[in-house]
Amino acid sequence: MKKEHTEDIESRLTGEDVKPAEQEVQEEKRSWFKRKRQGILTSTADKKEFPEGLWNKCPSCNHICTTQELKAALFVCPSCNYHHRIGSKEYFEILFDKNEYTPLFDEIKSKDQLGFTDLKNYQKRLDEIHAKTDLKDSMRVAVGKVHGQEIVVACMDFEFIGGSLGSVMGEKFSRAVDYCIQHKLPYMVISKSGGARMMESAFSLMQLAKTSGKLAQLSDAKLPYISMLTDPTFGGISASFGMLGDLNIAEPGALIGFAGPRVIKEATKKDLPPGFQKSEFLLEHGFLDFIVDRKQLKEKIAQLVTLFQH
Repeated sequence: MKKEHTEDIESRLTGEDVKPAEQEVQEEKRSWFKRKRQGILTSTADKKEFPEGLWNKCPSCNHICTTQELKAALFVCPSCNYHHRIGSKEYFEILFDKNEYTPLFDEIKSKDQLGFTDLKNYQKRLDEIHAKTDLKDSMRVAVGKVHGQEIVVACMDFEFIGGSLGSVMGEKFSRAVDYCIQHKLPYMVISKSGGARMMESAFSLMQLAKTSGKLAQLSDAKLPYISMLTDPTFGGISASFGMLGDLNIAEPGALIGFAGPRVIKEATKKDLPPGFQKSEFLLEHGFLDFIVDRKQLKEKIAQLVTLFQH
C-alpha cells in the first residue's frame, strides 16, 4: 500500500481534516452536476405551460389515462370499470341520438325565499354558482330520441349544491310529468344528490310529497317511469321519487341510501356488512331491478321503452 494512501486512511480514522487540495478532487468526483449560476434564466415567453385537465387518475385503481380517452370510454375507467361522476350534459350526450335534444323549463331559477344564511348568504351562493356555470338549478330536463324512441329525461347535477332537492327541482320535475302526460311520453329521472336542500327548509321537504303525487298522475295515465340511481343518491331523493320507479335501476358501484354509512354505524354501534349501500348490495336485497353499465345504457333504455309501448 502506498504511503500517501495509508496516511489518508489514518487521517480519516483519527478525524483529521483532509488536505484542501485532496478534498476538492474528491468533491469533483462525487458531484457530477454543479449549478454555477443561480436563478432561473428562462424567459416567461419561452416557458411551456402544461394544460390542466389533460390527464385523469382513477380514484379506484389509480389508472392514469388522458381525459379524451376517458371521455371516449363514456367516463368509465378502462382498467377497473369505475364509473366516474358526470353531469347532465354528459348523460344527455350519451343518451340522445346525435346529441340532439330540446331543453325544457330552463327559465326557472332558484331564489332565496327565506333570506337564509349559514356560512354564506344563500342568494350569494346561488349567484356565484350561476356565474361559474350555465346551470340554473340542480336538475335539467330535456326531451329527445333514444334510438328513435322519444323520451323525457330529467338529470341532476351534483355540481349545483350537491344536486340537492329544492323548490325549483320539484317544480321542474312536476312540469316534466305534465309534459309527459300531455305528449304521451315515458319519463326517466337520473338521480345524483345528497338530499333535500337545507337552505330552503320546509320548502324543500314539501317537494317529496309534490313529486310523489305527480308520479301517481303519471301512473294513472299508464305512462312508464324509469328511475336511475347514480353515485351518490341519498336523503330526500331516495325517500321519495328515487325509489318509486316502475323500474329502479342503478350504475355499478353507486352509493345509494337514506343516511350515510358513517351515520348508520355511529347510530347502531355495529360494523356494517361489506359493500353496504352499494348498488350491488341493494340489488341483492331486492331494492333494485337491475344494474346497467353506462356503455350499455342507451341500448337498454331504448329496449325498455319499446317493451313498455308493447
